[in-house]
Amino acid sequence: MRIGIVGAGIVGLAVARSLAQLRPDARVTVVDKEDEVAAHQTGHNSGVVHAGLYYPPGSLKAELCTRGRLLLREFCAQHGLAYDECGKLVVARRDDELPALREIERRATANGVPGLRRLTSGELTEIEPAATGSAALHSPRTAVVDFSAVARALARDLREGGHEILLGFRMTRLRRQGGGVVVRAAERELGVDRLVVCAGLQSDRVARLAGDQDEPAIVPFRGEYYRLVPEREHLVRGLIYPVPDPRYPFLGVHFTRRVGGGVDIGPNAVLALAREGYRWRDVDLRDLREALGWPGTRAMARRHWRTGLGELRGSLSRSAFLSSAREFVPSLRDSDVRRAPSGVRAQAVDRDGTLVDDFRIHRIGPVVTVRNAPSPAATSALAIGRHVAARVLESG
Repeated sequence: MRIGIVGAGIVGLAVARSLAQLRPDARVTVVDKEDEVAAHQTGHNSGVVHAGLYYPPGSLKAELCTRGRLLLREFCAQHGLAYDECGKLVVARRDDELPALREIERRATANGVPGLRRLTSGELTEIEPAATGSAALHSPRTAVVDFSAVARALARDLREGGHEILLGFRMTRLRRQGGGVVVRAAERELGVDRLVVCAGLQSDRVARLAGDQDEPAIVPFRGEYYRLVPEREHLVRGLIYPVPDPRYPFLGVHFTRRVGGGVDIGPNAVLALAREGYRWRDVDLRDLREALGWPGTRAMARRHWRTGLGELRGSLSRSAFLSSAREFVPSLRDSDVRRAPSGVRAQAVDRDGTLVDDFRIHRIGPVVTVRNAPSPAATSALAIGRHVAARVLESG
């Protein structure tokens, strides 16, 4: 059996790994339009390994995150990759956030988050001396890794196992042939018996080429970061998060210690002007036209325009951005930070404006499409790989 994967991010590579393990007789080929693996979402995220605090118990998100974290920790140990359990505080700034904090505690307990502890305002400063708040949850097993390094290790394992990764393969066409699929890029063609679409920011476009439905569509949101200057990194020991707004899949501006050094502050969430638009000046008219033309984008804007304006203000104003961060670390000064690289989130949006929050996976004949793999997709990647691989092989 020959199996193709579109997308060499961490999810696509993890799916390829699971398929290679489950079907030792299969030849797996991963294709990607970029010249390196992990070029987009995998290589531009914060590196946080989530412990499963937020997700509804019983959801696919909760199940795959819990399983994926354990698999990732084991993978990093086997491959000599840094895995730092620096811990996380989820901080309620005011008493009116305490009910939401209790709900997170309920979910986290149901999801089996290890070592979870509720802290008073005085106790939280024992974990993070510079932080402040009414109360907090402490997740000591939340970790940070370098997901790009994980992706490169997955790619190396695949190649050493005799499988293929074709980079610079910009897919232009997909057609059914017999019981399989032929993928075309420029003058090259790849014929496979099964195809898996893990295309991230381009997932809806590739899925439609395979005959999948229109929704959900990808609407790109840029997440912008600042980084503490080295002499002020001591302000944050691990991770400091707000109590998230349950209406949104975004977690809000937070502090993240990086596994390779440094502390990032962010991200916000503003509409990107291109699917791969990491800066304001990155504009793609096709991407913008599709995003604004999607009915779900307009419905989302009508419902959440006030929040959107607040995020835009934080993007355009350094002082506004840092003001929100200062609610958790009051001693933060404007001179303590510099700009850091941004990321772009492939936010799936249904036609009615719903921000899709759980994993969404479709099957169309010999093609399986991963239409939404939101955070904690990187944490969950190895578990997602097993889940998707089972779907691919379920009928042969």
